[in-house]
Amino acid sequence: MHTVPKYEGWMGLDPSAGQGKMVWQAYEPKQWEETDVEIRITHCGICGTDIHTLRSGWGPTLYPCCVGHEIVGHAVRVGSQVEKGIKVGDRVGVGAQSSSCLKPDCEECSSGLECYCADMTPTYNAQYKNRNTGEVIGKTYGGYGNYWRGPGHFVIPIPGVIPSAEAAPMLCEGITTFAPLVHNGAGPGKRVGIIGIGGLGHFGLLWAKALGCDKVIALSRTNAKMEDAKKMGADDFIAIDQDEGWNKRHARSLDVIICTVSSPNMPLQKYLQLLRIRGQFIQVGAPEDRMPGFNAFALIQKGAKIGGSTIGTPKEIEDMLKLAADKQVRPWIQERPLKEANQAVVDFEEGKPRYRYTLVNEVNVNAKL
Repeated sequence: MHTVPKYEGWMGLDPSAGQGKMVWQAYEPKQWEETDVEIRITHCGICGTDIHTLRSGWGPTLYPCCVGHEIVGHAVRVGSQVEKGIKVGDRVGVGAQSSSCLKPDCEECSSGLECYCADMTPTYNAQYKNRNTGEVIGKTYGGYGNYWRGPGHFVIPIPGVIPSAEAAPMLCEGITTFAPLVHNGAGPGKRVGIIGIGGLGHFGLLWAKALGCDKVIALSRTNAKMEDAKKMGADDFIAIDQDEGWNKRHARSLDVIICTVSSPNMPLQKYLQLLRIRGQFIQVGAPEDRMPGFNAFALIQKGAKIGGSTIGTPKEIEDMLKLAADKQVRPWIQERPLKEANQAVVDFEEGKPRYRYTLVNEVNVNAKL
């Protein structure tokens, strides 16, 4: 007989939680199903989505809310219908998606595109529904806590060579840049630009280099992160606020641009000048307001495209982790104790991470399996 663990975590109760005012308290996980896995959490990355959600930046949050969707830990309970051969004791992770309809007549799910399913369920700030009846069977809660419970289809085995603290941020920030790079042909023969050298952007540089792109260019407002960017894999660096005429000097030089920033004031028109013929500008940074306008001829005259990309599918996350293991991709992280989550959230919002924070649940790290 399985003993249900006590679910506790840092809960946002109102928008002030985004200012480091979360409260540690108990909560009720979703109703157990035999397709579920229960994880004792050891590590959880801090993502920008956490901050947006805590303060209701993208819309009203379903308070109380436990955020965190870069979860790594050990499986302590595995349902009889779980796929992938996951066993109790295995080290596993969960990213930003924890459910979808998974119906055979769903165009997205049946094509392995679960992250684009109309019933895509985020790992927190949403509701789980029974796939057969549509009945609500619990809220989704994230990784700023002791345990996580959810559908095994979205639980990913972690390769043994990747440390848990490094694997955690790959599960959202990592896949958010890996997926669009792969979808848009990044690799040998391609020249790639990464706009914004923060948590997302630093992963973009790491992946572009690991994928073997001919040239990787980092773009940031100033040259403050130039040396770091070059260590991450950038061959060149553009400081858009300091390098006069950068858009003309680098015009028609890039096949793919991944934009990780989300400012309504970003110089989008100038960024589009950097695209080569049939180049692609892919937006992954998610703003709380509108994107800036641009002249359509920037696309028409080069057959270029603007697109967007969300996270990634379970299969893509597995592919990403394999690349990280094979190429020894090491994200730049700083570990913070889970007990200091409130201060870590404040520091994150102030731009202090270099380049990702991973919360460490010290109690569970030292616990016996």
